[in-house]
Amino acid sequence: MNAPQQPEGDATGGIIPYKNKHALIGYYMSVGGLIMMCIPGVGFIYSIAVVVLGFKGLKNAKEHPEVKGQVHCWVAIIGGALETLVALGIILAMLGVFK
Repeated sequence: MNAPQQPEGDATGGIIPYKNKHALIGYYMSVGGLIMMCIPGVGFIYSIAVVVLGFKGLKNAKEHPEVKGQVHCWVAIIGGALETLVALGIILAMLGVFK
């Protein structure tokens, strides 16, 4: 007699959205962006990429709920947006706009 098949479990308990690469990469990039935003120019472009990855991951999570990762996406979007503002502020300060 065959035992009924149960769905395969997730070794991470669903905490790490390894099936949603954009969410995962965006999340880790937003953490790394705390340092990158201090580098003029590079930090600005980097933080915009974080926001884009967050939105791509969120779209993927909404289209395919089994991939999960919406919280990681929001961390990337909000963190990336704040990092973009700080990076822009650093660039403007270097240009002497805040005299």
